[in-house]
Amino acid sequence: MPRPRIIVSGLIAQYPLGGVAWDYVQYVAGLARLGYDAYYVEDTGIWPYNPEEGGISKICDYNVRYLQQLMDRFGLGSRWAYCFPHGSQWFGLSDASRKEVIETADLLLNISGTLAAPAKYRSVRRLAYIDSDPVFTQVKLARGETSLASLMVAHDVHFSFGEALPGNTPPTQYAWIPTRQPILLDEWPAIDERREVFTTVMNWTTARPIVHEGVRYGQKDIEFERFIDLPARVKPTELEIAVNLGKTRKTPYDLLRHKGWRLADPDTVCPDLDSYRHYLSASKAEWSVAKNGYVVGKSGWFSCRSACYLAAGRPVVVEDTGFDAVIPTGRGVLSFSNPDEAVADIREVEANYDAHARAAREIAHQYFDARKVLERLVEAALAG
Repeated sequence: MPRPRIIVSGLIAQYPLGGVAWDYVQYVAGLARLGYDAYYVEDTGIWPYNPEEGGISKICDYNVRYLQQLMDRFGLGSRWAYCFPHGSQWFGLSDASRKEVIETADLLLNISGTLAAPAKYRSVRRLAYIDSDPVFTQVKLARGETSLASLMVAHDVHFSFGEALPGNTPPTQYAWIPTRQPILLDEWPAIDERREVFTTVMNWTTARPIVHEGVRYGQKDIEFERFIDLPARVKPTELEIAVNLGKTRKTPYDLLRHKGWRLADPDTVCPDLDSYRHYLSASKAEWSVAKNGYVVGKSGWFSCRSACYLAAGRPVVVEDTGFDAVIPTGRGVLSFSNPDEAVADIREVEANYDAHARAAREIAHQYFDARKVLERLVEAALAG
């Protein structure tokens, strides 16, 4: 008996960047490897970003070519469709094939709520919303944001990377089923090459803080400011952040350099699938803060990027969001809540590196293996 037909939505063509591609392709490729009849459909209603143009493009040639090459690489060359919003132009699957896939699908995974109009896909037996931005999602619903509320009610089942919800977040009407990023472990082999530097890839800020009932839920900039003096405290350990150099005036580049942070341009060091993987894999470990909203909300969110570091056998030293309720910490994954704890964690990794590197890979196998994560996800999504 054939396994269910599953559609995955995402932002691979919309934002043709290394980290974004890994976030979504590990779903559809992972499902295909498990024997599911998997397809990728991207229908965001948003004009695409073109890195060669340095901004939003009025055409989609680059984005379609990028998506085609990526799907070919993972053996999915005839299993994708992309809608360019100008005139609703479709690429990939023929109109007849796309219609047949949608009308006969058992499940659609709307990851990060990327579908512009989920109601158009109501012929699919089950629609599942994958909340990759917990706390902010729940706060917006509690604030009564009608567009998000309309999006949610179009789905049959709701999952969240906030595995410890509700945490400190306001209640909603939805029963959030815990899930996490699936990782294709064989795509993240441990490599011998290693730079003696702790790294991360990040945006300084992407939106203004949200305030609800007197509580502010902000972005990474708010948390990073608490750790601005960290490089001086952990010398000779080097800390590097790949942050959008020159792309926004909000990032305090001069101050960061003055405080001893090494800065890298993600457009140079990790623009595509392979360079992103190499940047993470060739790092000694990750050090990173989380969005302020994640820290305040204590939802148990854990970064997709950090999961990739773990899979590559690189320890992660990351800010506490309540994930210790679902993922073991102390070896491989070290959490901190203040600068003193961050210093201690970095020193611990330096002193016992091999043990932490082994533990990182073990945690990836036990907690993020795409085979385990996706089987649980599909089973829960199709139940009921």
